[in-house]
Amino acid sequence: MIVVDTSVWSLAFRRRSWPNGVMPGVVILLQKLTKEKQQVAVPGIVLQELLSGVKDPAQGERIKELMEGYPLILATKEQYIEASNISNVCRKAGVSAATIDCLIAAQCIMLNGVLLTLDDDFKRISGCCGLRLYPIPID
Repeated sequence: MIVVDTSVWSLAFRRRSWPNGVMPGVVILLQKLTKEKQQVAVPGIVLQELLSGVKDPAQGERIKELMEGYPLILATKEQYIEASNISNVCRKAGVSAATIDCLIAAQCIMLNGVLLTLDDDFKRISGCCGLRLYPIPID
């Protein structure tokens, strides 16, 4: 399973034009994974983050429609507990990790998924736990 983080969805859904007219490699990758019917999923908290940043109701409706085709991962009690363990391990290692990021990491790990993200915080978190990151194409 490929779990897609807010940073990737936001870039793919909100941007109307690209610098120099060139779509970023990660957006092309997301489109490719979707077309190839790869198991791409979205954590519920990521959907909330995406919808929390909308500027108008029409944009929110568009995002909800686009997300309909992807399975939603709802957090379990065990995943919340694992998220707190990840947070504690990161803190001990001197790594700052946001609560939401720890939950996404826990969901990914416990579902044996790979995280597709542009957020460098997850690189630091992955050094403290078993989080696997999907390789990002270089633009």
